[in-house]
Amino acid sequence: MTVLALFTLAVLWIGGRIDMASAGERAGLEGLPRITVHAGDTLWEIADALTEEADTGPAVRRIMDLNGLSGSEVRPGDRLYLPEGLVPLG
Repeated sequence: MTVLALFTLAVLWIGGRIDMASAGERAGLEGLPRITVHAGDTLWEIADALTEEADTGPAVRRIMDLNGLSGSEVRPGDRLYLPEGLVPLG
């Protein structure tokens, strides 16, 4: 019984720490521009439209990191934060 109680407390403690870290990350996103992904959009095309650099790879990586994406797949309706310096055109 004691082991179960300790395990439960450990899980709650870890969960609370993860929640606080996520809240801190979200707070740092305030004021950044956002875009909505439309049908047919890809992350590579979005990054290409937002940067003048020949290699869009770094812009894709910055968008992925900022939005917590594990891959470059996006879906219509997704709202993406854009890093400072990358602004939507038009």
